[in-house]
Amino acid sequence: MIKIQRASKEDAGVLALLGRLTWAESHGHYIEDKNDVLTYLNENFSVAKTKQNINDPKQRFYIIYSNDLPVGYAKLVLNTSNKNVTSQNNCQLERIFILNDFIPLKIGQQLLTFVEEQVKQLQLDTLWLTVYIKNKRAIRFYEKNKFKNVGDLNFLVNGKAYENIVFSKNI
Repeated sequence: MIKIQRASKEDAGVLALLGRLTWAESHGHYIEDKNDVLTYLNENFSVAKTKQNINDPKQRFYIIYSNDLPVGYAKLVLNTSNKNVTSQNNCQLERIFILNDFIPLKIGQQLLTFVEEQVKQLQLDTLWLTVYIKNKRAIRFYEKNKFKNVGDLNFLVNGKAYENIVFSKNI
């Protein structure tokens, strides 16, 4: 059974671990220097940093469970600007990750649909995100879900730039 719920500060440890694991699984192989991966994970997925993010009213986390096991999550950042996104009434889907072993269950689609419903309830009109240009599976997923390529930006990992596509969708 699949369940999705908004994360609270009590979920910080689970979110930090899910963040580390899923980011390393989905992006770690693209980063040449594995020390850069470790530095990035330590800076962005510590329990302390996750608690700080959960306490920020502009950030919302949602955990997806399969048979009560946390297997992925999404992170929204409300009303954040991007030069490629014209709406000021928007949010960024900064992260949406599923553990590799659970991707075949197609629960990423359920999580995205849930997130889009949250965006509607928040009365925001645009959802945007970025995807690494070499992440073909993710690009196909967002294109299938009617996201449009609206530009690009560089994502930094330990000072090194990785070109990303900016996708946007009217909600």
